[in-house]
Amino acid sequence: MGIEYYYTFSMIFKYRNSSTKGNIVMTLVILAAGMGSRYGGMKQIDPITDNGEFIIDFSIFDAIKAGFNKVVFIIKDEIYKDFKDTIGKRVEPFINVEYAFQRIDNIPKGVKAPLDRTKPWGTAHAVLCAKDYIKDDFMVINADDFYGREAFNIIFNHFKNNNNNGSIIHNCMVGYELKKTLTENGTVSRGECFINSENMLCDIIERSKIKPNGGYAEYMEGTNWYKMPYDTTVSMNCWGLSPAILDGMSNDFETFFHLNRNNLDKAEYYLPYAVKEQIIKNLCDIKVYKTNSEWYGVTYHDDKLRVVEAIRTLIKNKIYPDNLWS
Repeated sequence: MGIEYYYTFSMIFKYRNSSTKGNIVMTLVILAAGMGSRYGGMKQIDPITDNGEFIIDFSIFDAIKAGFNKVVFIIKDEIYKDFKDTIGKRVEPFINVEYAFQRIDNIPKGVKAPLDRTKPWGTAHAVLCAKDYIKDDFMVINADDFYGREAFNIIFNHFKNNNNNGSIIHNCMVGYELKKTLTENGTVSRGECFINSENMLCDIIERSKIKPNGGYAEYMEGTNWYKMPYDTTVSMNCWGLSPAILDGMSNDFETFFHLNRNNLDKAEYYLPYAVKEQIIKNLCDIKVYKTNSEWYGVTYHDDKLRVVEAIRTLIKNKIYPDNLWS
């Protein structure tokens, strides 16, 4: 192990054994309950390096370097053993680890779910399933997305520099350029962000079935396709949130069931929708930090090769050590 890599490891060990970095306590919340139907398996724990590391390893590594001191994995019960025996055991020496479980029956009292419903209630529901483990400012990410180190530094520094003692909670998100989030292997869904001159989020609209088309992208709405500029800022579920937002989300989750009472076999409570509701009620605002970082993800199995090659290049350029946790 070279001197540069040893220094990196030593710093990680130091963070794990100190209470905070600059008196800031931050939790990384990772959405890892999805089973990857389009991918064809548990993409959260599909190795992308010769050492058997997953995308999620690199996210945790970057989070620790930024100053995060706890990670909460939101998973399904059936993948707990495999998850803990792989990624969990690898990172436990370097960061506090907790597990939350997204269960379909974790819903408000008095609400009845359809008997044939097998899929959980979406990304906002997943975060609410971890509510008991989230006591400090936190960052939410997807397990199968590579965000780049800058995203973790941005969100850590946002809360380091913002006082959330007022009536409005100052949250944030990292926005990506649409062109850098697309795949040639199929369509994707992205949250289109509408931002004012002060880089505050005014609205976010989920666009489904987005695909590249020459000099622009296009998305489907109904049966029609609409143009979407490549430089559009989109959400990749990279949020920085205060735990104070969770009470409002819990209340809105009850409303969600009422509003979707005729569509409860398919309806999902998405995190962008939940956050937007808090903005509308003037309970929080969202600062959007744009990044030029390249996003890598594995929506489809054929996306894996691109991710593997990208990570290999980052390791070759010594952005990451050849073995993250040794």
